Amino acid sequence: MMSGKDITITGPDGSFAGYLSTPSAGTGPGVVVIQEIFGVNAVMRGVADALAARGYLALCPDLFWRLQPGVQLTDKTRAEWDQAFALMNRFDPDAGVRDIQATITQLRGTQGCTGKVGAVGYCLGGLLAYLTAARTDSDASVGYYGVNIQTKLDEAKTIKKPLMLHIAAKDQFVPPEAQKQIVEGLKSNPLVTLHTYPEMDHAFAREGGEHYDKACADLANGRTATFFRQHLS
Repeated sequence: MMSGKDITITGPDGSFAGYLSTPSAGTGPGVVVIQEIFGVNAVMRGVADALAARGYLALCPDLFWRLQPGVQLTDKTRAEWDQAFALMNRFDPDAGVRDIQATITQLRGTQGCTGKVGAVGYCLGGLLAYLTAARTDSDASVGYYGVNIQTKLDEAKTIKKPLMLHIAAKDQFVPPEAQKQIVEGLKSNPLVTLHTYPEMDHAFAREGGEHYDKACADLANGRTATFFRQHLS
């Protein structure tokens, strides 16, 4: 059985919590799971556990620790959405990427890790996964329906390792014009793989979410699994 526990991650700006899920074999490559706007909640812990079940050491850092440590919201109530958006609006993505680099470094040195470490992020984490590819030494990064990537396209030139982005064509938070800019800005980059899901809204892969679509989630997750096998093995 895989096992999950809360651990402490030491970064340049201080220490913060993370959820570590370890595969039953005890060894494997690492994957950093980058949170949505709801914190390190049951959904993110479930993503980490699913990765551990596939043989990865999965670590989900609490990126809101400077604002409010230990946030675990759901997407079920208006009050929680309001709190999540308020946190996102105060969140500093640059500090978040520094925390992700610290998490990658710690995971690489964790007992049982092969030394290869990738990252996967959703929503806000999708943007951070893109920035992780551009600014950190992640071996492979995946972003699901990342928001505001079109404002950071100048950073694509510093991507040194493979990146995969899953784009929801009817994403209410990423309008068609923004999607077009993202595709135009990245399609010629040999390290970037883009997948667009024509009828999907934001968070189509969030199990239990309003826009969850099992068929497209399975397709995207299968592509992610193949991508990580290819680049982290």
